Amino acid sequence: MSERKTIPQATAPEGPGSAPALPEDALKIAAGYAFAGPALDLGALVWDGQCQADAQIRVPLSMLNRHGLVAGATGTGKTKTLQLIAEQLSAQGVPVFLADVKGDLSGIARPGEPGPRIEERARDVHQEWTATGFPAEFYALGGIGPGIPVRATVTSFGPLLLSKVLQLNQTQEQSLQLIFHYADGKGLELIDLKDLRAVVAFLASDEGKQELKSIGGLSPATAGVILRSLTAFEAEGAASFFGEPEFDTAELLRTTEDGRGVVSVLELAAVQDRPVLFSTFLMWLLADLFHDLPEVGDIDRPKLVFFLDEAHLLFDDASRAFLDSITQTVRLIRSKGVGVFFVTQTPKDVPAEVLSQLGNRVQHALRAFTPDDQKALRATVKTFPDSPYDLEEVLTGLGIGEAAVTVLSERGAPTPVAVTRLRAPQSLMGPVPAEELERVVRESPAYERYAQAVDRESAYERLAARQQGTGAKGPDEVREGGAKGPDEVRAAGGKGPDEVRGEAAGAGKSAGRRGAPREKREDGGSLVEQVTGSGVFTSLARSLGTQIGREITRSVFGTARRRRRR
Repeated sequence: MSERKTIPQATAPEGPGSAPALPEDALKIAAGYAFAGPALDLGALVWDGQCQADAQIRVPLSMLNRHGLVAGATGTGKTKTLQLIAEQLSAQGVPVFLADVKGDLSGIARPGEPGPRIEERARDVHQEWTATGFPAEFYALGGIGPGIPVRATVTSFGPLLLSKVLQLNQTQEQSLQLIFHYADGKGLELIDLKDLRAVVAFLASDEGKQELKSIGGLSPATAGVILRSLTAFEAEGAASFFGEPEFDTAELLRTTEDGRGVVSVLELAAVQDRPVLFSTFLMWLLADLFHDLPEVGDIDRPKLVFFLDEAHLLFDDASRAFLDSITQTVRLIRSKGVGVFFVTQTPKDVPAEVLSQLGNRVQHALRAFTPDDQKALRATVKTFPDSPYDLEEVLTGLGIGEAAVTVLSERGAPTPVAVTRLRAPQSLMGPVPAEELERVVRESPAYERYAQAVDRESAYERLAARQQGTGAKGPDEVREGGAKGPDEVRAAGGKGPDEVRGEAAGAGKSAGRRGAPREKREDGGSLVEQVTGSGVFTSLARSLGTQIGREITRSVFGTARRRRRR
């Protein structure tokens, strides 16, 4: 530990009334947070162990797309900090995405419950606390757990992200990229895991050996490893996370009629034993937003603030290509109006090239019980600007709901480090009852768009039909051919126009770019409108694009870039 001591409070001159004025160093810190424009109120300055309620610590709204870090040991209050920031963003009209790993953020939809501790905190920081609930949507990965199902197609997920969840090494990752390249070029659409498994199995078979040679660099042994990894992955129950209707990330950009931002909560408690899977899915959501959103430059408030919880899981055993893709996404998505906050235990969990892009920091308490803890503490202190605080001492002595804060000012310059007693969230600090959560989920307009999985003809069915000698088209023939008509789709197990009209679950991605649900006509709309507006039609149209020989364009993480319905 450093021998430097906390600067003692000087004899304070008397201010107006009987309250003592702040020492010079504390005044300089407070002045660094006196912003003119809209800002979020984090709490009040703590100096020499005392909460200085008149010195408010804030973060400019316009700087929240400069990304951030919320860090601290388990039990120090990170989750409540996320809730506090999310509430204020929603109130300012900014949509928020929260990953709820522990299952205790659903309370943001209900007003909080007053009590002595909240009242004491509100007095300490001069907070006008009012119990308030905020508009929220609840999602569940693959429909496992309470929430609207979130799925992705294998095609859009891409080879880099899939390699991460399959825990492939660098050589296997590169080989998987070749397999995707082959499937894209041959018009073999990869919707779910069985599609990818079918393509890999075909390439590893006697029939596919010539095809394997044509794409180069993919050995039969590596193809076998990938196939075994996919089979094991499916055996773990991962198949439900991939498929259609695919989640449209435009849903995350919604606001309510009264102008508040919708808080999208991805409930992950049911899959918290699969941390690599859910953390990689979070990155897919971010990459998909990156692909779709236009450049907006500097704006007065973000279009979305995205919180990546358990961020260290993204970087554990990550390939160089994967890390480069994360760095590029974080660096460039700011100009599209999206702010990203990484949530983890220590800044050391985040690679330096990513950490350098995080302009806003809320650091809760750290533990220093072991030599490794002390090393991590010293490394954390070095990531902060110079400060009159003894940060090694401060960071181990912070109480629950206290943090060392530094943000970007309205000019984009770092503010002084401020030890802060944080405000109390105004919504419920805990989960809502399960039956209430289930009711909210089923009443959501988005539920009918995503609840029912759709399994249409894709790579698996085409390759299976070819192997059974039914005269189905092989990869080259698929590339030359056109899309199937409605009757052919129905015969292959897909849905025809009447079934599409009868099932709202087949509506697919009906949200517009601004995320508003499509209005239903009282007469049900014309047959053409219903078919062209359905998820099945959208998927068929996308399939036609690949079948006439146009490769899918991939970017950043190798995720598919495709035109979305507006």
